[in-house]
Amino acid sequence: MMPIEPLPCGGRPPIDVSIVVFPESDPCIIYGVYDTLWAAGTFWNAMEGLPHKPLFRPRLVAATADPIRLYTDVTIMPHHSVADVERTDIVFVPNVMVYTAECLGRLDRRLIDWIRDMYARGAQLCASCGGPLVLAEAGLLDGHAATTHWSYAKLLRQHFPNVAVHANRILTQSGPGQSLVCSGGSSSWQDLCLYLIARHGGIGEALRVSKIFLYQWHRDGQQPYASMVANVGHDDAAIRQCQAWIADHYERADVVREAARLSGLPKRTFDRRFRAATGYAPLAYVQALRIEEAKQMLETGLEPVEEVGHQVGYEDPASFRRLFRRLVGMNPGDYRRKFQVPATLLAALG
Repeated sequence: MMPIEPLPCGGRPPIDVSIVVFPESDPCIIYGVYDTLWAAGTFWNAMEGLPHKPLFRPRLVAATADPIRLYTDVTIMPHHSVADVERTDIVFVPNVMVYTAECLGRLDRRLIDWIRDMYARGAQLCASCGGPLVLAEAGLLDGHAATTHWSYAKLLRQHFPNVAVHANRILTQSGPGQSLVCSGGSSSWQDLCLYLIARHGGIGEALRVSKIFLYQWHRDGQQPYASMVANVGHDDAAIRQCQAWIADHYERADVVREAARLSGLPKRTFDRRFRAATGYAPLAYVQALRIEEAKQMLETGLEPVEEVGHQVGYEDPASFRRLFRRLVGMNPGDYRRKFQVPATLLAALG
């Protein structure tokens, strides 16, 4: 496939952005980033009848120029192979669906080596969602700040202890001249694209693109979006049994004490084994479970906040609000306004 030529523009040439395509990638971020960067300097100008002045020249780069079947069973056609690209201004690494260190180790080393080489030649590296794991695997994030999708944060921390992981942030900037930029959860690639547009084309153009695509800055970070992923994939049968019991009785005031009693273990042994199996202290686990249930009630129900707190086990509304804000990053009322399912959708669903 022939490279897509940029639209005519005046002044300096468009900035080359190489969007890296792994087989483990999912297409939504790849195409979203491509379309957003391609639109900078073109879409708004077209609406206003002004000359096109494309800010970026995005291109899809893979290990080879052959069609690639992605993780989601979509086939994508790269513009270039890594052998064709000797320099680029920006490398953009979208999500890769990897959940273990073994999966990371199976990523195509040709792409990882090329990313490392482009960075050595002066390219800015941008990575979104699971993309920062690729930069970490390349050894480029050691000693630097990074974020990633909240579900990948544990993997990033465990296997790359020299990376300063800020899982609640939407964007991090690190490295000489802010040459290492990471964004967090799936749709935060929009924030990263708007950042690049603002940095290279000005705030005004970033705002114009955000209006065209209806993008919104994720000002609250990732914390409100994160969900508790209960770790039940462990070998401690006694603790698994306790987790199952807690899931049905989390609102009880004596839930931790009763769970320890049901385990048949001494309290200190129970606490130690529970943390080793789940990653949580027992009380923190119960608190996270209660707040997760409260989030779902706020998203789908109309009960007053005080009643929601009562139903998940908190008699004191102030204590519930404080804990909710600490774990979620916003108070319950703000969370409901942000995430409640629209009434029009509920009505349409009957």
